Amino acid sequence: MVFSSLTFLFLFLPIVLFLLSLCRKTSYQNTLLFLSSLLFYAWGGVSYTLILLTSIVVNYLVGNAIQRSTRHRKGWFTLGIILNLSSLVFFKYANFLVDNFNILSGLFGISPITLKSVLLPIGISFYTFQAISYLTDVYRGQVQAQTNFIKLGTYIALFPQLIAGPIIRYHDIHSQLNQRSYTWENLYEGIQRFCFGLARKVLIANQLALIADDIFARAPNTLTSATTWIGALVYALQIYYDFAGYSDMAIGLGRMFGFRFPENFNFPYIASSVREFWRRWHITLSAWFKDYLYIPLGGNRKGKFRTYLNLYIVFFLTGLWHGASWTFVIWGLLHGTFMVIERVGFGKLLEKTFKPLRILYTLLVVVTAWVFFRADSLDYAVRFIGRMFSFQLGDGLSAFVTFYNQPQYFIVVAIALLGSTPLFDFLNKKWKTAIQNGNKGLEHTRYVCVILGIVAVLFVSCCFLVTGGYNPFIYFRF
Repeated sequence: MVFSSLTFLFLFLPIVLFLLSLCRKTSYQNTLLFLSSLLFYAWGGVSYTLILLTSIVVNYLVGNAIQRSTRHRKGWFTLGIILNLSSLVFFKYANFLVDNFNILSGLFGISPITLKSVLLPIGISFYTFQAISYLTDVYRGQVQAQTNFIKLGTYIALFPQLIAGPIIRYHDIHSQLNQRSYTWENLYEGIQRFCFGLARKVLIANQLALIADDIFARAPNTLTSATTWIGALVYALQIYYDFAGYSDMAIGLGRMFGFRFPENFNFPYIASSVREFWRRWHITLSAWFKDYLYIPLGGNRKGKFRTYLNLYIVFFLTGLWHGASWTFVIWGLLHGTFMVIERVGFGKLLEKTFKPLRILYTLLVVVTAWVFFRADSLDYAVRFIGRMFSFQLGDGLSAFVTFYNQPQYFIVVAIALLGSTPLFDFLNKKWKTAIQNGNKGLEHTRYVCVILGIVAVLFVSCCFLVTGGYNPFIYFRF
């Protein structure tokens, strides 16, 4: 089940909200959300749900063992990390590791290993990282181990962020598992955030996907340099609106249920350095790697060489976390390389440069790297990027018009470009400021406009969903 489906919008979510309205105690709400989350996950396959339940049971037992133990805390913690990572490696990387081993073994005449294809449980990367966060926070003494199985299960399996984040660290939410407010104000704010996130996904990301998929389906040597740049830029917008739209829906759902999830995006395409980009893109993943990997490795406290090495380790694993493919690894290492370059001294030079040029540099790096993220193979990515920088003569805009001569594509691209900047956010803040300064007429106007906007985007989004077409979220793959 996905958020952008009619089944979720008009059956699953209304039933959950109605039942929650009947639950007065937080403990009852937790039980309902836990069971609802298991049902939501089981929609994709009961066997996947058993894997999720096993993860919850194991982390519940290990977390309490860490809490109770005095002499073997580190041993229990190490065991918990090994069990979580072993599950992730087996289901996500077994095929990748075997394939690469067979390639190397073939060079030395060693017989290949045969492994039946291992299916990837949806969302395993996300809920495994949340489980590791829980064990780490308990081990560090930041929180007490959760003795209530339902509460821990709700944290790990909560369906708004179960499949594709945001990645929520346990110490940021454990108090909300004990007490939170299920109010009309939260419901209103949550519905508003959810509906506009739905519009980002259905009305923008899905339409951009039609363009990006068509261009990336063509052989690079059949495309002009301009067309490849259009494909890369459109994909950059697609993945932003796809993932940011999902995060908006997840945050909105959490607010409906009384939770406050951390923000996951902050206009990443206006970043003026790669370093800043990662403070704006997938913020919860960046924070997770910083707190649970980069700093424990030594961060920037053990000299320049160790800092650079730590950055490479973090971004190698960031790439690998996104997918069991060398294309993702190269994508991660490219970002790591530019993070190191900026630390070596280029960052200081950037600070003295005209800001639009800094943004242009960052976009050049990020958009080029996205080709590796999107491509099905390293060979295709290299040829596509080679075409991008070949600057072959040809009218890419004319090709764009020929392929996509419907006005909706131009409208969507224009809205996507404007929406990737703080323009609409700036106008909204100006509106709120005017209201706070005493213009009560604007307050009523704004309220009416928001309600009409919610109804309009929900109606139009549902019309697009009824017609079918592209709908799965990109980050479901991870």
